[in-house]
Amino acid sequence: MRVHLIDGTFELFRAWFGAPKARGRDGQEVGAARALAGQLLRHQREEQITHVGVAFDHVIESFRNGLFDGYKTSDGVDPDLLAQFELAEDVTRALGFVTWPMVEFEADDALATAAARCAADPRVTQVRLMSPDKDLAQCVRGTRVVAVWKDRVLDEDGVRARYGIAPGSIPDFLALVGDDADGIPGLPGFGERSAGALLGAYGTLEEIPGDAAEWRVAVRGAARLGATLGAQRKEARLYRTLAVLRTDVPLAEDVDALEWRGADRAAMERVCARLGDGRLIERVSRWAVPLER
Repeated sequence: MRVHLIDGTFELFRAWFGAPKARGRDGQEVGAARALAGQLLRHQREEQITHVGVAFDHVIESFRNGLFDGYKTSDGVDPDLLAQFELAEDVTRALGFVTWPMVEFEADDALATAAARCAADPRVTQVRLMSPDKDLAQCVRGTRVVAVWKDRVLDEDGVRARYGIAPGSIPDFLALVGDDADGIPGLPGFGERSAGALLGAYGTLEEIPGDAAEWRVAVRGAARLGATLGAQRKEARLYRTLAVLRTDVPLAEDVDALEWRGADRAAMERVCARLGDGRLIERVSRWAVPLER
């Protein structure tokens, strides 16, 4: 079986920026949640999903904000988008998808935990992480755990081809180049090419020699970058800590619990009424059958 793990927060933000605005029956903005429902139904159809989990940042802040003041927050996020977070979770539950709303942890931590758990089950042939986020590339393992976005399937060879490093070096990579989406600044002067070359050769921050003259790979501006790394190695280690995804999130579900049995008709009718779009009902390909008692 294949397991699909969907980054619900990314999907909601994508819907917010790509879909027309709309108001529900109570006057609340619902355009992003409405588009999210369509996106998830399309994923289910095109990917032929049988086992699925969707993770959301129920709140944007997490334990990482206690580690670094500059980490991402909800500041600056449109209130009309923030107001749809809980509605988006209701949409995925109505569709019958296992839903993980994260508070202390982040959605990506839930995805990383589920990916590790599912990959350990011998019945699973592949785990597909449905997101383009760079930090999820650290979860890729051979062709067993892959990152998928549109027509791109990023397996371990793909990560090496794209970034010049192994998946396990992705947190070190993000520590050097930064990650604007998460508020990780990185180190001045480091770009993807220089970080990829160094980590492709050395693997981790600790293994990169402090003296750039000792580097066994040619990197443009090596002396300057070496001085920066020497002066800010402590900061780089903190940024790496922020970029490492947790695989110990206390999720209740095992692989069997992720089986998609169809949408909940009553819940879908309620959600569609809130969204002001009854046409979504027509796009559902399977309805859950009540368990016999």
